[in-house]
Amino acid sequence: MIEKFFFKWLPIIFGCHCRADRSFYFKNKKFPICARCTGELIGMICSPVLFSFYQPTILLNLILIIPMLLDGFIQLLTHYESNNIKRVLTGLLFGYALSNIFILSIIFTWKCGYNFGRNI
Repeated sequence: MIEKFFFKWLPIIFGCHCRADRSFYFKNKKFPICARCTGELIGMICSPVLFSFYQPTILLNLILIIPMLLDGFIQLLTHYESNNIKRVLTGLLFGYALSNIFILSIIFTWKCGYNFGRNI
């Protein structure tokens, strides 16, 4: 039951192409999302835990997004073919950074609202 849920919704949530040649396998069964999206998922899961120990700046998070953008666009625009290890690592950095930016935006919004409320 939960397996069907993941195989249906993870590709939709991540906008994943689910190509077999760009996916990981476990016990001869393909993951529901590709290697890059798997990395993004792992990064998003790890981000809140790691954020409690270290809060990276917006600039650092933007820098962490760049490797995935470069890997994806170079692959799209040239004959270069990435591999699944690079895909999962760049996806991991992207997912981690994207979640951090989301957390930082929540904190910023809360502080703005709190300060606004104090000044009323």
